[in-house]
Amino acid sequence: MFDTNTLLTGVVIFLARICDVSLGTVRTIVTVQGRSVIAFVLAIFEILIWIAVVSTVVQKVAGQPILAVFYALGFATGNIVGIAVERKIALGFMVLRVFTRTAGKALTERLRAMGQAVTVFRGEGMRGPVDELYIACRRRDMGKLLEIINAEDPESFYITEMARDVCRSMPPLAMECGGWRSVFKRK
Repeated sequence: MFDTNTLLTGVVIFLARICDVSLGTVRTIVTVQGRSVIAFVLAIFEILIWIAVVSTVVQKVAGQPILAVFYALGFATGNIVGIAVERKIALGFMVLRVFTRTAGKALTERLRAMGQAVTVFRGEGMRGPVDELYIACRRRDMGKLLEIINAEDPESFYITEMARDVCRSMPPLAMECGGWRSVFKRK
């Protein structure tokens, strides 16, 4: 059916496409967040990998058309892997708005005790008075905050938004990054 060399070349193309498309996906997201230095470095590696893969496919595709399938599968898989990687590293900030009828004070006190800044607005909802908790936090802290909120008030309603720029943040739920991870904090 296919010789070992063709299959090996196809697997290398597949894996390389996963790498370069994943880098491209993460690069696009950090570009939107305004992190130009990270985007610049990722773009260099993305294009170096892409040129190596494309030149190989262009040279060999006429004799080995299966390489185009490996190329396409690597591209599709790379998109999924890139999104998963970006979600895992969770760069950036979020705004979390929590609406609660019963647990506003308790949630505010609990979150503030952890060091999380919370601004409370009193308002009128569809079924009466509500507290809106306005919280600016790091994306990587969002899951922990939502666990606390849902444990305190399972009936609460929340909305999340991306925050492009935050002038000051208080990272309460995780240790401050150091070493190589601190590079991701720079714009």
